[in-house]
Amino acid sequence: MRKILSQLRSAIEKYNLIEDGDKIAVGLSGGKDSLVLLSALSNYRIFSPVKFDLIAITVDQTNGETDFSCLSNFCEKLNVEFYVEKTEIFNIVFNERKEKNPCSLCAKLRRGILNSTAKKLGCNKVALAHHKDDLLETFFLSLFYEGRLSTFSPKTYLSNVDITAIRPLVFTDEKTIISASKDLPIVKNICPANHKTKREDMKNFLADLEKKMPNVKNQIFNAITSPERYNLFDKFLKNN
Repeated sequence: MRKILSQLRSAIEKYNLIEDGDKIAVGLSGGKDSLVLLSALSNYRIFSPVKFDLIAITVDQTNGETDFSCLSNFCEKLNVEFYVEKTEIFNIVFNERKEKNPCSLCAKLRRGILNSTAKKLGCNKVALAHHKDDLLETFFLSLFYEGRLSTFSPKTYLSNVDITAIRPLVFTDEKTIISASKDLPIVKNICPANHKTKREDMKNFLADLEKKMPNVKNQIFNAITSPERYNLFDKFLKNN
């Protein structure tokens, strides 16, 4: 966790992700990434130079059929308020709509509900658990399937809900998160499409590329984010 805290702090300071007086909602799905993010932010607020409040929101896609007591207990140990927002997302996506490619609609619905719930609870920011590998996978999904050089940003203002999305794990790779998540109360992913998506294809593509060209993922990440190169992140630097 020490390495993650160092990387999280670097991302927060470089992109000015957290400011004094922020009330931040962590989107807590129960997966390893969101659990590590919540744990890291909870630890970070102890020594943070700025003061901020932290809550956790779980979007229940099964309208009350999933047991989130392990997440509630986890949040209680961290002294973080925990909220569950019940929805019919699973039923809408898989039963009513019978989506063949459900990820886009599911993600859009979850994000919308998370943001509106955070706003209702008085938050001005939502922390998402997207990490370094997610950024690379998104970049190649956009390149291969949309013909664009694009990926998500470390910080995005959402004008439609007047809330800012931040991604404090943007410098942290998935291997480090897996290592830190071994003792966390991970909730089983019930999605029928899990590990059967285009994103999973990109994950495997990058893993194969890394075998042939060691350190290539770091090189690609640096090409996207380094201010010394033509990149996609310049406008998000704190001094701009």
